Amino acid sequence: MNETTNKNALFHGLRQSLVVTLLLLLLCGFGFPVLLSGISAVIFPSQANGGLVYADGQAVGAVNIGQDFTKPYFMKGRPSAYNYNTYYEDEEGNQYCNDGSAFAGLGSGSNNYAPSNPALTERVEADIEAFLEANPDVKREDIPADLVTASGSGLDPHITLQSARIQLPALAAASGLSEEELERIVEDNTEGKLLGIFGEETVNVLGVNLDIAKAMELVEDASR
Repeated sequence: MNETTNKNALFHGLRQSLVVTLLLLLLCGFGFPVLLSGISAVIFPSQANGGLVYADGQAVGAVNIGQDFTKPYFMKGRPSAYNYNTYYEDEEGNQYCNDGSAFAGLGSGSNNYAPSNPALTERVEADIEAFLEANPDVKREDIPADLVTASGSGLDPHITLQSARIQLPALAAASGLSEEELERIVEDNTEGKLLGIFGEETVNVLGVNLDIAKAMELVEDASR
């Protein structure tokens, strides 16, 4: 009798555990995510879909993800340890970043070099030289810090207003647009301080470059 009772108690306990597990799995693993996804899709449709940016009907990026721009008439963003996950393929299907290094796959983050690490000095010096070559009117000491320092995510789409304006003379020469027109484009893509107090004004580089492309008639329509 005691043995039968123990077996029934054991079976009852296992059944309860299984039912609770399945209910929590259904609730937390399916119901809750579906509910949040549905609410976000209704209230924040653009953000829920990744904040995609379109040019001539094609997705060309996302509002909150930076890109590695190489054309001289496009504004440059911050350095990225992951090259903003931008890559190209050769004829054999091998994938390479724009700097020629092998593309290791999608990722985010930084190299997290210590100030004493020679690799950090080497990387910063290379970025400074590349920037001075592209912007010959700029002095080395005038380069804003964010143009030679990578963000923690390696995907930051913003630069400071100073970093945007210092590139305008070179962009005007490369694009054929006036500095006044480029200044207006920068202003249109400048985001204010959080709640008007925290942080500083920032410029969305992708937004600027889309407007430059429109002004140069490289694309007909762009939407964000």
